[in-house]
Amino acid sequence: MFVSTTYLTALSRSPSLREQFSKAIGVVCALVILLCASLVLALETPSKPFLDKNSFYLSSAGFRVQVADDPATKKAMHALPAHRFVIHRIGNDMRYLYSEPRHCVCIFIGTKDAYENYRGMLSGSLGSADAADTEYRQQADALLSVDPTDFNTIPDSTAVADILQVHY
Repeated sequence: MFVSTTYLTALSRSPSLREQFSKAIGVVCALVILLCASLVLALETPSKPFLDKNSFYLSSAGFRVQVADDPATKKAMHALPAHRFVIHRIGNDMRYLYSEPRHCVCIFIGTKDAYENYRGMLSGSLGSADAADTEYRQQADALLSVDPTDFNTIPDSTAVADILQVHY
């Protein structure tokens, strides 16, 4: 209590301290706005051109496609976070899952090697001439900057686990 009263009294008497305090608050607000904007960008649904390239890269990197053409697979696809990687571990086996409910209506399932290949392809495409599109770069950066989600944090993980038995 004493410290806050003393600090407020000092602020009221010194215009330079008041200005510094105002600037510091402004900087903090700007940082919060930038952080929120980057989170919104990361959660935004990717564009169709990005999804086209992304599906190609996932398949080329070694991910297998599980088309959601039956109720169980559709339920599993919607249980996973869209356009985010999820790590599923069973014993020593580890699979990376990527739900694509909008573009191919499928789940991409791959090993750690496939995931590393994919990341290499995607980050390599950021430097190439065909990736000059700013929107593509932002979406690729957002995908690369988010760590995969742990499978155990998914609310309806049993729906996903049932369809994964085929892939282990």
